[in-house]
Amino acid sequence: MNDTPRNRTVPICTLMALTVVAGATACAGSGDHPLSARPYDAADQVAFNAPAGGRKADPEKPLEITAKGEESRITDVTALDESGHHLAGELTADGRKWRSTAALAAGARYTVRVATEDADGAPGARTFTFETAPAKRALTVTFGPEEGKYGVGQPVTADLSLPVKDKAARAIVERALKVRSVPAVEGSWYWVDDKKLHYRPKEYWPTGATVTVTGNLAGLKVGDKLYGGESKPLKLTIGDRIEAVADAGSHHMTVRRNGEVINTIPVTTGKPGFSTRNGIKVVLGKEYYVRMRGTSIGIAEGSSESYDLPVYYATRVTWSGEYVHAAPWSVGSQGVANVSHGCVGMSTGNAAWFYKTVRPGDIVRVVNSYGQMMDTFGNGFGDWNLPWDKWRKGSALVADTGNPMATEDAKARLRPSL
Repeated sequence: MNDTPRNRTVPICTLMALTVVAGATACAGSGDHPLSARPYDAADQVAFNAPAGGRKADPEKPLEITAKGEESRITDVTALDESGHHLAGELTADGRKWRSTAALAAGARYTVRVATEDADGAPGARTFTFETAPAKRALTVTFGPEEGKYGVGQPVTADLSLPVKDKAARAIVERALKVRSVPAVEGSWYWVDDKKLHYRPKEYWPTGATVTVTGNLAGLKVGDKLYGGESKPLKLTIGDRIEAVADAGSHHMTVRRNGEVINTIPVTTGKPGFSTRNGIKVVLGKEYYVRMRGTSIGIAEGSSESYDLPVYYATRVTWSGEYVHAAPWSVGSQGVANVSHGCVGMSTGNAAWFYKTVRPGDIVRVVNSYGQMMDTFGNGFGDWNLPWDKWRKGSALVADTGNPMATEDAKARLRPSL
């Protein structure tokens, strides 16, 4: 990508010169034209402000290239780092100076090619390299969950090592976090807080999809003296679409695989005062044995509601302790009444089947309960309870958030890719 000056005269002249070069080279009898010659070494015609002697440049300072003397001028500058990213810049109309307009990457090695011409129009060229100093403050990102196979409801998470509050900085970070799905789906990041983002598609992930997550923050300037660091990529595979719908009104759970009903199970959900949360939840994990105590949810030990029970085949759906699990003590109420303290209880045989059937990322939805709606964040993955239009507004790249980095012009402030 060639950088264009403010005044259109220079690039037009450059284009004309390049066109003439091509014509002169091809036409016989044109060897005496100055533009037909090989570019000469322009080392004596240009100066740049990168430090000499192997010292590393300060990435906080712009790169400047200046034409020396009155008989030469700069016609073109191309600066690339080792990743192939161009450094945007601007050439003055008189061709005397080129200056970078985008931030340099920290800890990067740049190759700069400068084209010049002398008073007679003969072309010159100079190539030089330099390195920038590493960042003193590095923003790193850790992706989640762990690599593996998940259900169609599994969100991707990104945990930042430092808080990012500024909207423009958030846009830089978010644009560098890439999620690719095969087959492709529409999706978006959502800023949960200053240090955490969640990513989900508009709809559930397609069955059999492969999801790859990468961070391209390394060396990228995020804010004042803050640069991105390296991040480990993540790869997920998506299994069958398993959806379990627990109806607190009918006291039954219907389980579907890829749209087909594979089981209907009598259940009991939360009784009055302990009603199970409504809404979509995502399986967080499975625990063969859990000791459940009433004190963990604020029930006083020794009170009428107190309990301390060994629980088997426990499938967790919230961090606060909501499970789908075996409840042999309430078999008589399953399919008839709601008597639990908030979990979905079923027979040991049904709980064992459910435990073996589902995996993290599968969907458990509760309907017709008197409980509150599942929290979107903070108590598991309630991401799917937020409508897509509201989810999109959690992105730093959505124009209607008032974020100046959402415009096309602002994208030039980033490190453009090839």
